[in-house]
Amino acid sequence: MEKKRIALEPLIPSGCAIGNLIAIIVLSVSKQERKSSAFYALVRGLAVTDLLGTCLASPLTIANYLDRQVLMDRHVCQFHSFLLLFFGLAGLSIICAMAAERYLAICCPYTYQRWGVDRRFAQKFLLFIYISHIFFCCLPMMGMASSELQPSGTWCFIDWRTQKPLATAYSVLYGAVSVLLILGTIVLNLAVCGALLLMRQRTVQRPVTRGSVRQRWMALSSAAETQMIAVLVTTSAVVLGCSAPLVVRVFANCFMTNHEHEADLAAIRIASANPILDPWIYILLRRSLFRRLLSLSRRGSSICNSIRSSSPPTPKRNLVHSSLTSVRLIKKNKSHPEVQEMLNSTHLLH
Repeated sequence: MEKKRIALEPLIPSGCAIGNLIAIIVLSVSKQERKSSAFYALVRGLAVTDLLGTCLASPLTIANYLDRQVLMDRHVCQFHSFLLLFFGLAGLSIICAMAAERYLAICCPYTYQRWGVDRRFAQKFLLFIYISHIFFCCLPMMGMASSELQPSGTWCFIDWRTQKPLATAYSVLYGAVSVLLILGTIVLNLAVCGALLLMRQRTVQRPVTRGSVRQRWMALSSAAETQMIAVLVTTSAVVLGCSAPLVVRVFANCFMTNHEHEADLAAIRIASANPILDPWIYILLRRSLFRRLLSLSRRGSSICNSIRSSSPPTPKRNLVHSSLTSVRLIKKNKSHPEVQEMLNSTHLLH
């Protein structure tokens, strides 16, 4: 069983690396306006970050499966802990930056233009994320906290069960920053989706000509904009879903007395699935696929409208129409003897 596990272990990072390479190629061969946009610069940055994390951390994990003495070396264990800290926090920061970019573009377009948010701005912000996170995640190596081999013997992380105040403060700070990034991403995504729905409602209700409404709404809900929001929401759900369990375990190990080693191992395995899933979001949610989905939805709505317009009038409406016609005929032929007799008989009945 152990031999099969060792044989399958290299396949997971290999598939992850291939998926991220394909995603980077797909994002690189896109149209010029997409290449120059800040959003897709951040998306490429997230794909490159996932690829680097896989290429740096996986060899140590595979080597440790082959030789259990690898991670017992103090320097190797510190480096492995740094990789897990850095790439976990960097992924959350980049996805939060993607949500902030969409929020500024949709809700604050004047600020977006004034700040000059473009591809170079996104690249500079990515550089700031890398430098700041490298410094923050190097603090355990500088003595603020310590790294240790976890009980499973397959991964290293900060000593989150220590009673030292400084080390505990670092663990709490790491968890607090992660929670703030998660909450910020959720709030920004909700604000973006709410703003789009509100803009659509106002655009449809505004009393202007049909052509101008159609042009404004087509500009608002274009395929490119819809694809950006779909990529953002889907990637956010994957990143937050994979990162949240590890953040929960950070706080649980800091403040709870009972230590659940299996829960810690499950949390780090869920977090390691993030770089495997992320690239397939960019690959599957290509613009060509979105055009097909939008065309299918528009075709379905046009079919529904044609069915509604061609439906026959209801029997109730026909009954009212026939009654009105009968009243008009009676009034018109009131002088006729048979009609006069019918009216007299009706009067007698009342």
